[in-house]
Amino acid sequence: MTDPTRPDSARADVDAPVPEDGPGKAAAYDTVEEAVRAQLSKALGGARGVVEAAIPTIGFTVSWIVTKELKLSLGIGAGLAVLLLVIRLAQRSTVQFVLNSIFGIAIAALFALRSGKAEDAFLPGILYNAGYAAAMLLSIVIRWPLVGFIIGSVTGDPTAWHRDRETVRLCSRLTWLLLIPCLIRVAVQYPLYLAGHVAWLGAAKVALGWPLQVAALAAMVWLLARGRTPLDRTPPPAPET
Repeated sequence: MTDPTRPDSARADVDAPVPEDGPGKAAAYDTVEEAVRAQLSKALGGARGVVEAAIPTIGFTVSWIVTKELKLSLGIGAGLAVLLLVIRLAQRSTVQFVLNSIFGIAIAALFALRSGKAEDAFLPGILYNAGYAAAMLLSIVIRWPLVGFIIGSVTGDPTAWHRDRETVRLCSRLTWLLLIPCLIRVAVQYPLYLAGHVAWLGAAKVALGWPLQVAALAAMVWLLARGRTPLDRTPPPAPET
């Protein structure tokens, strides 16, 4: 099922309106910390996004426990996601996060139906977390931490942040805080997957989604609140003619 790994922070400022992107978007932020907070808030989807990500997984897991019917359980999970999409459309609110959920369910169903095993519905989420953790770890090792590119998206220069050693250090710490939940999910869910414990997989997926990510994002908010790293808006030098 879709992986609820992108929930919002528990802080109120994560739900605050984010300045629209555009040519002058960097002017809205004075520090690196402000820019990262704002960009994360826009990307994570809020508490409602967390609930919408969890509902199809819960529906699939409960249905499987009760009926042991794979196709029926997948259908219930998909049906709940579609219902959430209809509600979003009726309210004329953004459907991005529900569409992400539906895409995740489609991939999960493909894996599960191909093998006939209910636990394979959780394999894409495990692989996603493992791949994401590996990419973030590599970015830290080579000193181009993934969170740094959030800064680049604000300033308009994707690599200017890398010139400042303090910004690189801050972004490395923030990337670690995003990486650790992914590692924990893989460490807990992969043994359950190998053992075929579908009920425990469903419970672990939900439990390690919202609560774990909130803890990680709260740590990020704490770290961001401590510092005031100036945001470098210096434009890159013009190419020589």
